[in-house]
Amino acid sequence: MFEKKFKSLDKSYTAKIFLKKPDKYREIEKISSNLDNIITMGSCYSYTPASFKENKVSINLKKFNRIIEFDKENKLITVEAGIKLSELLNFTLKHGLWLPQTPGYPSITIGGALATNSHGKSCGYHGTIRNQIKKILIFHKNHGWVKLSEDENKKIFDLTIGGLGLTGTIVNVQLKLKKFSGNNFITKVEKTTSSKDTIKKINFSDNKEIYYYSWNRTDGFDNFGKGFVFQNEINLGKNIIETKKISLYKQNIYKTFGLNFWNSFTIKLGQSFYYNFFKYLKKKKFEDNFQNVIFPFVGKEFYFKLFGNKGFLESQIIVPSKKIDVFIDEIENIYKKYSPDITLYSIKNFKGKCSDLRFEDDGMCFTFDFIKNTKNIDFMEKLDKICEKYELIPSIIKDSRLGLNTIKKCYKDYYNFKDRLNDFDNKRIYRSALSDRLNI
Repeated sequence: MFEKKFKSLDKSYTAKIFLKKPDKYREIEKISSNLDNIITMGSCYSYTPASFKENKVSINLKKFNRIIEFDKENKLITVEAGIKLSELLNFTLKHGLWLPQTPGYPSITIGGALATNSHGKSCGYHGTIRNQIKKILIFHKNHGWVKLSEDENKKIFDLTIGGLGLTGTIVNVQLKLKKFSGNNFITKVEKTTSSKDTIKKINFSDNKEIYYYSWNRTDGFDNFGKGFVFQNEINLGKNIIETKKISLYKQNIYKTFGLNFWNSFTIKLGQSFYYNFFKYLKKKKFEDNFQNVIFPFVGKEFYFKLFGNKGFLESQIIVPSKKIDVFIDEIENIYKKYSPDITLYSIKNFKGKCSDLRFEDDGMCFTFDFIKNTKNIDFMEKLDKICEKYELIPSIIKDSRLGLNTIKKCYKDYYNFKDRLNDFDNKRIYRSALSDRLNI
């Protein structure tokens, strides 16, 4: 065990913790036996402090990255929770299979993806990772080794998926893979004139496997919402034998340039350049490789570095279809008043059903990145009120300053989740800085 300082990815929370890196199952038992507060850590790429807490022990499962069993015929794979998405996909893609619900960075672990009920660009078609999870093995200090599935300990199975690691240490997972026919992707780009025009051009249809998402401008009210809708469709025109490989890109995403380089001028400069590049220079239809589409931040880590040591803030909100127009009207009204510094604005379609504390619902997912300052925090607090007013779903895992009252009002299962978790673990052994903020 050794002491180490950790930060959340958005740099809102810093703590000195005690880190353990077991490489055997019995070591997990031994580490857990004498502790009254534990949490499990994957790659620690969460925007919020979901895997650590000041002066407490985090169990890092970096060494638990093995493939335990692979059934190609039935598209089933069992892996240890510390395996990275890049490691998993580099194996499965060789067999024409993949896990489509992959968050945007290849170093994220399966255990972390499960604990946060992650989604990827395909969430409008495939939903969240919950749809692919068949079995889970956890270790709990008081309950020992517990097997979870729809048929075995279902209540804890449901609590664990998107349960932020609070039911115990997730050790291995069985996943149902999807077939990946073809090679890489074809990307189409369509210009949009506003946020509402963007919505019209993002297709809700489930009939064809196309992933829709947008990039929208924020550099002034006259430009707000202008941008592009991107469509990613699996390229069936090339032979499956061609290599689809995720590079093991080892960039330190936490390291910054010290000072914040984002401001109203640099936002306008950067967004003008990006907009004009796609408007005038980039083809409107082109071949795109697997990594660029599924892991868009690989090679672009400088975006995070530019926020400096203070970090950034992100708000991610799912808006049901019938409330989208009024949500956009509300956003534009408060934008006029506060003129926030928004470095990223994006929209994508989403499919699912919100339950427990899982970020999931049918509708559109709006994402905003902010410079961390008082003006922008005031704007985000107005966003919270809009979420409460219209019963929208803000992401707990992406927003470090999201208030407990907002979470209680927007997540109707909050108290039910808390009660069931307390029934399973009445001593609340598995806790993080995030769970403390959630009062669970």
